[in-house]
Amino acid sequence: MQGRSYSPLDRLLGEFDKIIKILYAPARPGRPSPAGPGGELGLNEAERLESTRLMRVNHSGEIAAQALYQGQGLTARDPAVAAVMRRAADEEIDHLAWCEERIRELGGRTSLLNPLWYLGSFAIGAVAGALGDRASLGFIAETERQVEAHLHGHMDRLPAADHDSRAIVDQMSRDEAAHGAQATSLGGHALPSPLRSAMKLTARMMTGGSYWL
Repeated sequence: MQGRSYSPLDRLLGEFDKIIKILYAPARPGRPSPAGPGGELGLNEAERLESTRLMRVNHSGEIAAQALYQGQGLTARDPAVAAVMRRAADEEIDHLAWCEERIRELGGRTSLLNPLWYLGSFAIGAVAGALGDRASLGFIAETERQVEAHLHGHMDRLPAADHDSRAIVDQMSRDEAAHGAQATSLGGHALPSPLRSAMKLTARMMTGGSYWL
């Protein structure tokens, strides 16, 4: 049976629907959270606040990741590459849901700047996808490499007593490494050094903004 053919307007409306769901609807994970049941909170106030801020940064990173994957999937030329982007985005919904849940347990809130991070990342992803699949895959590989390094840094900063947040970040790091390796194996090209530096600068702006807001 032949699949339905979607018009450009259908696809555009579908993207708006995804944006609303990602930004404003509770994420529904496909896998159980790596955190233990009950959301233990053996933390003092300073530790709780630091964990909340770090997990808020991680949540914003996952908002941006969704936008990057969706933008690239929309403009990817090879249907197989577009399918890989969509599957990776689905897997990272787990990260989004785990971070949301942990932030609630810590008594915090998600970043007020998330709509900005989403729209900016979607535009970057769409441009990367339009440059060609190898460039797009290389962009994903570099993004995941930088995110993995960022998560390792959070493991050093999270309070030792916050076992649940640390378990979530550890699993996220493993998943990001797998996504980056997949993008490289599919033919992603290494990005030039100036572009990698620009990506790091953009990431610093996002992490700094989400940490406080």
